[in-house]
Amino acid sequence: MKYVIVLCDGMADEPIQELGGRTPLEAAATPNMDRFAKDSEIGMVRTVPEGMAPGSDTANLSVIGYDPQKYYTGRSPLEALSIGVDMEPADVSFRCNIVTLTEDEEAYEERIIIDHSSDEISTEDAAVLVEALKEGLKKDGYEFYVGTSYRHLMIWKNGEILELTPPHDILTRRIGEYLPKDNVLREMMEKSYEILSNHPLNLMRKKKGLNPANSAWFWGAGTRPMLTSFEEKNKKKGAMISAVDLLKGIAVGAGMQNVYVEGANGGLHTNYAGKAQAAVDALTKGGCDFAYIHIEAPDEMGHQGNVQNKIKSIENIDSYIIGPVAESLKNAGEDFRMLVLPDHPTPISVRTHTGEPVPYMLYDSRKAENGMETYDEKAASKTGIRVEEGYTLIDHLFENRRTTC
Repeated sequence: MKYVIVLCDGMADEPIQELGGRTPLEAAATPNMDRFAKDSEIGMVRTVPEGMAPGSDTANLSVIGYDPQKYYTGRSPLEALSIGVDMEPADVSFRCNIVTLTEDEEAYEERIIIDHSSDEISTEDAAVLVEALKEGLKKDGYEFYVGTSYRHLMIWKNGEILELTPPHDILTRRIGEYLPKDNVLREMMEKSYEILSNHPLNLMRKKKGLNPANSAWFWGAGTRPMLTSFEEKNKKKGAMISAVDLLKGIAVGAGMQNVYVEGANGGLHTNYAGKAQAAVDALTKGGCDFAYIHIEAPDEMGHQGNVQNKIKSIENIDSYIIGPVAESLKNAGEDFRMLVLPDHPTPISVRTHTGEPVPYMLYDSRKAENGMETYDEKAASKTGIRVEEGYTLIDHLFENRRTTC
């Protein structure tokens, strides 16, 4: 038996007027999801515990089977694991986004954040800018590391965990009230703007009509995580297929195999087909029992407030991942169980994460459930099936115990 989770980051949404009161998932053409829906268990699951911030960190930990209330120590430390940073117990890591701020204002605190991803800047371009920050912000006890796209890392030796605001939570807002209270971090952010705003690479980006990556933004502070082994916990050998450092870091911490896919970039135009094939290969040739396929694109489109591209990202997942993975496993003669779900909603209306329950679909190739005509938020809410502790859903996938009510 093989097991697959297709994690459609931020896919869940709210009814949208321009879609006739439908969500992007309802509006998307998803023939594969809807075909499986008829023979699947469909329900709602709460992936983010009450009282915790609805981030991809807490939600994905939950989906992989780790109770966030027990295992979560911050987002950035998980990303540190993925890029090989060996944190000491007293170290504090921070996500260092390269963001776009408006440039007309005189004072830094008066600027407005307009893009948390700097037009989904490439890792190659971002690496040039992070190197400039390393030189320009050089200070004992603080180290910068290149990550992926706009997502990078800063380690504060013997540091302090601070409450900081994620940049995607405050898009279009004046940044002054959200800046760090710590003087050193604030000064570094202000100086980062001086370093980056007139950097030759950003001048070139503006000529091309791209948003300049003109400021660092610190958030997601935390200490070194301690995850138990996924294989020891579940008696399954697992593989992670993701372009995002956060998910790669969870895999490192859990002792799962990280599978590199060329062209996988966390954006709308990621290599969907390559991710599907990587999962199939891991399951049929690589000795793995379980594959976690993470697709960031719906979340990014939600943050951008782009309805049509969010729909397109969902359709791409249906066409290039869900259908081909299922067909390939069937052709290989493998019985399998496939769980499809978002980690959290990223509604177009607010352009950030929310903590509401999300719809899930669990398909078993060996048997047919009395399912629904479609897989979406409306269908899932009608079944009456609800999982309150999201981290137990993986036990249901592995048939260890039924968690639904």
